[in-house]
Amino acid sequence: MTEPTTDIAGPAEPAGDPRASLESLRSEIAKAVVGQDPAVTGLVVALLCRGHVLLEGVPGVAKTLLVRALASALELDTKRVQFTPDLMPSDVTGSLVYDTRTAEFSFQPGPVFTNLLLADEINRTPPKTQCSLLEAMEERQVTVDGTPRKLPEPFLVAATQNPVEYEGTYPLPEAQLDRFLLKLTIPLPSREDEIDVLTRHASGFDPRDLHAAGIRPVAGPADLEAARAAVAGTTVSPEITAYVVDICRATRESPSLTMGVSPRGATALLSTARAWAWLTGRDYVIPDDVKALALPTLRHRVQLRPEAEMEGVTADSVINAVLAHVPVPR
Repeated sequence: MTEPTTDIAGPAEPAGDPRASLESLRSEIAKAVVGQDPAVTGLVVALLCRGHVLLEGVPGVAKTLLVRALASALELDTKRVQFTPDLMPSDVTGSLVYDTRTAEFSFQPGPVFTNLLLADEINRTPPKTQCSLLEAMEERQVTVDGTPRKLPEPFLVAATQNPVEYEGTYPLPEAQLDRFLLKLTIPLPSREDEIDVLTRHASGFDPRDLHAAGIRPVAGPADLEAARAAVAGTTVSPEITAYVVDICRATRESPSLTMGVSPRGATALLSTARAWAWLTGRDYVIPDDVKALALPTLRHRVQLRPEAEMEGVTADSVINAVLAHVPVPR
């Protein structure tokens, strides 16, 4: 089932400073979403790296609202797909439809043809439909009846899943998890933030009306392109490259894991560290950039041993142990 959203008309002109434009996203999104700055930063990093994001959190922590607010503040078209057990691949990618007027088949694009696709509760649909996103996420195109069709640019899949509901769900296969650049955990709000949320609702805030909340476009596709070009120019020293490789190789030797980080994961960590370095105002990467993005970039790329999981070991604790063990370059 798809839920259409209002298209934003017209791309924004490139701002003078793309970093300042992207940094202003936090304050703009905060008009609708309270206390989720790390998740906002993660989504911006994914856009800069042309990656995709898996959002995990219990129901009711504003995962959907966060994505919608980001799309509004960036002047991006967005569509939402509610993943259900009976959802078919063609419901996501589109299909050929017979036109009785022309006696020919024409392609009807699916909701994946957008800038920001919200795949809500992606683990509630069978693997066949989950995998319909693989080509779109990796190749940024959809092939229907042998014809490849390019997706809009920029394109990001923000998929949500609930960590507490296992009945009626289909765990994402490792191959698909590896296609997500980041896995962001959305925590429950603090007491102060929750009071702020309730105060806003008591004052008439409607999460379905972002325009009334005062969210306005502060950046656009042109700013993203300029920012991506700047990130591509961020310097990475041989010592930092070796540090990233050492971290990923250490996960493969961890006794708590049956599967460590692949070379694709190492490439992802280097990319996210470069984006974070640029966002913080530097044109070179330091070890702290790698450490800052290690958890969201790697936590979904490792697989725990059953006995370690029974003892309470988590992917995050293993990665933190690796970061503490691997020598930091000077």
